[in-house]
Amino acid sequence: MQKITVNLPEIKLVGIKCRTNNKSEQDPNSAKIGSTIQRYFQSSIAEKITNSINPNTTYCVYAEYDSDHNGNYTYFVGEKVSAFSNTPEGIFELIIPAQVYIKFTNGPGAMPNVCISVWQKIWSMTSREFGGARSYLADFEIYDSRAVDPNNTVIDVYVGIN
Repeated sequence: MQKITVNLPEIKLVGIKCRTNNKSEQDPNSAKIGSTIQRYFQSSIAEKITNSINPNTTYCVYAEYDSDHNGNYTYFVGEKVSAFSNTPEGIFELIIPAQVYIKFTNGPGAMPNVCISVWQKIWSMTSREFGGARSYLADFEIYDSRAVDPNNTVIDVYVGIN
């Protein structure tokens, strides 16, 4: 797993969302992330998004945290756009704030293990290991051309810090 510090500008996204928490995601009966991703792809949400900057690059965002990684948050899946306009009904807009992020690149590996393993490492890290305290404004994963093969996926995970 590679780790670097990056300063990113604001990122505008359009997609769909749900409200969940990590405890619920560990129980298949209450988990919502998997079904949200499934709905995003099965309903061809990306094709309905106007002003897409990088088609076929999917952002999965954890935002609107109630507290920290133990509390409720909004899970959002969508694409980066140049501007918000003509957003269809039932599809949402989200802004990832400009801030300093720690970027973790993990893989190659099989999904979902490549994603789960990087988050387990992140949750176990101290602020000192991070290089700052987590901000809990927005954290996100990017799935691009390196994630086409589910058995050989590379992902970038960005975690906001103060």
